[in-house]
Amino acid sequence: MDAEPVLDLAHLAHIELLTPDLEGSVAFFTELMGLHITERSGQSAYLACYEERYHHSLKLTRSDRPGLGHAAWRTRSAAALARRVAAIEASGRGRGWIEGEPGHGPAYQFDLPNGQRWEIFWEVDYASAPDGQASGLLNRPFRRPRTGIPVRRLDHFNLTAKDVEGTRDFLAATLGFAEREAVVVDGNGPTVASWLSVTNLSHDMALVPEPGPAAGRLHHACFCAGTNEALFDFADLCREEGVRIEHGPGRHGIGKTTFLYVFEPGGNRIEMLGDPGALVFDPSWATVRWPASQLPVAAVWTGTGLPGSFWEYATPPDAPYLAEAVGAA
Repeated sequence: MDAEPVLDLAHLAHIELLTPDLEGSVAFFTELMGLHITERSGQSAYLACYEERYHHSLKLTRSDRPGLGHAAWRTRSAAALARRVAAIEASGRGRGWIEGEPGHGPAYQFDLPNGQRWEIFWEVDYASAPDGQASGLLNRPFRRPRTGIPVRRLDHFNLTAKDVEGTRDFLAATLGFAEREAVVVDGNGPTVASWLSVTNLSHDMALVPEPGPAAGRLHHACFCAGTNEALFDFADLCREEGVRIEHGPGRHGIGKTTFLYVFEPGGNRIEMLGDPGALVFDPSWATVRWPASQLPVAAVWTGTGLPGSFWEYATPPDAPYLAEAVGAA
């Protein structure tokens, strides 16, 4: 008999992006993508999208190089947190507890097999809109922003991995992630890329091959705008503001989402999602395995093929920082 699924993680709560241009990154996310600053502390800024209820979904921290500081997941209860901490400690990958930071209470930190740092917690602080910024909708915490092409929520992020299968197996066994889709060699060989979730989304995070010598890096972070029109409006705004557009708008085969990829001023790749794509409600969902020979279709169903930079660039860069990677279009 198959083991009962682990359902202790509720969803992706926030990510921390490192940036060598903190003020430029803050301006990008607030003025172009419509996030609210909920707090500033030391070398970090905390931001939330206008339909998010937590204190923040994005933490920006000044650093010498861009990349992922950490990713954070909320559990479904205090008991669920205790169960997952025990499982992580048994895996030998735990780092230990932190007292918390702005926006949440005590968190347990650990490292993925690729080296990226994650944390899980239960206690959270909720967003409080400043005077005059509360929405007239009782179920929306912030008024819809008047500037930029505002995104509604943090959607997912994508990591590079030297050992995709090993990292996927750790996430499935220890945290309860379900693999929704994958790219495999010859249709039934080793997995070279994996899309996983703990929610009904087609993926809350993904793993793609690490192209460089690093153990694992950030490929991109993604925010959902909710409409395809927003992608074209955002592309127009980015061109006007000199933000480098890497690719899109287009539609992925995997996940069936529509996309636009750009580089924020700190050097991190950011995806804006239009159509949120597929939702998974089937409790016995079987992983959809795309043969590597069909990767071009899996990656881009409509639109032109992805550029070489999409497969080669991740943060922090493993080569000298190239201005043209994030410079004006």
